Amino acid sequence: MRLVRILAAPMGGFVLLGALYLLFYPVPFEPVAYTPSPNPGRTGDFAPNESLSGMEHLIAGAGIGPEDVAEGHDGLFYAGFQDGRIVRFHPEWMKNAETFVNTGGRPLGMQFDDRSHLIVADGIKGLLSISPDGTITVLTNSVDGAAMRLVDDLDIASDGTIWFSDASQRFDLEHYILDFWEAEATGRLLTYDPQSKDTTVQVENLHFANGVALGPDDAYVLVNETRAARITRLWLKGPESGVVDTFLENLPAYPDNLSFSEEGLFWVALVGPRDGGIESLWPHPFLRKVVFRLPGDLFGAESSVSIGWVVGVDTEGKIRYNLQDPTGAFPGITSVNEYLDHLYLGSIATDSVGRIPSPASITH
Repeated sequence: MRLVRILAAPMGGFVLLGALYLLFYPVPFEPVAYTPSPNPGRTGDFAPNESLSGMEHLIAGAGIGPEDVAEGHDGLFYAGFQDGRIVRFHPEWMKNAETFVNTGGRPLGMQFDDRSHLIVADGIKGLLSISPDGTITVLTNSVDGAAMRLVDDLDIASDGTIWFSDASQRFDLEHYILDFWEAEATGRLLTYDPQSKDTTVQVENLHFANGVALGPDDAYVLVNETRAARITRLWLKGPESGVVDTFLENLPAYPDNLSFSEEGLFWVALVGPRDGGIESLWPHPFLRKVVFRLPGDLFGAESSVSIGWVVGVDTEGKIRYNLQDPTGAFPGITSVNEYLDHLYLGSIATDSVGRIPSPASITH
């Protein structure tokens, strides 16, 4: 009995310390209550299929995480990697990619302007312009005196205005997952005017602002809210100019980048299926803190299901194409762009650029 009492005392102390840790130890975020939208899962318009199986893997081994792909006026394709490099290649006559520049940051969304400058949303450096000779210029990395945390994607209007997203005002690229634990809507959609060099916030309170794409005739602009699993629209022309509404919601996966094609479709990259674990905690801020303090292998913040997934959406917000690869051969798709009747796919989890014939072109 004496031995039991001796052991019980320190055990009781350990239990008390463990309880105090789980209940009160500081966490690096301030959680707010948030109710996730309904999740339809892989049903109906999002039913499982193998449409992406058999895709080509271009420039395999060039690096990790070709987030986005853009076609240049020189006929080459450009992709940005995790190590800061932007490489260029031709899918038909260049076996290996060559380095164009290294931004010293993390190039994410990118697009060429009408002067053949590559405009890059760099998650670390800000909004960049890269000339054909490789000269890098920072267009903007702050607004209203405050530095941007995570510039993510962009599109360029016909008048040259650059529309771009700043995913979070709370967390930088290295700590972006904490934005999902916190669940505060601090993302923004902004514009940069190349003439006046003014940076303007256009839409605030977005749930991890991500992909950006202008609609037909620049009548509106869409921005993906990754955490909310929806696409938000800002009208730019017509009687609804200035109105913010929902273009598409209740997606079964988290939308990353998106683009608008000549076929009149928005191609949306779904980076991964929604995570029921973290979403079940969003309405409960205190419980979220407790769970975050648990060892990492007891609770994950990201889905363990590896699915390659993109959807094609028409201008009415209807799903026209649902393309999946359930094998995990090309998971974590972050971008999809249509060039020359093919879809070019970027990913944070692969060492290659994916390519498949565009189903929209085949059916026309």
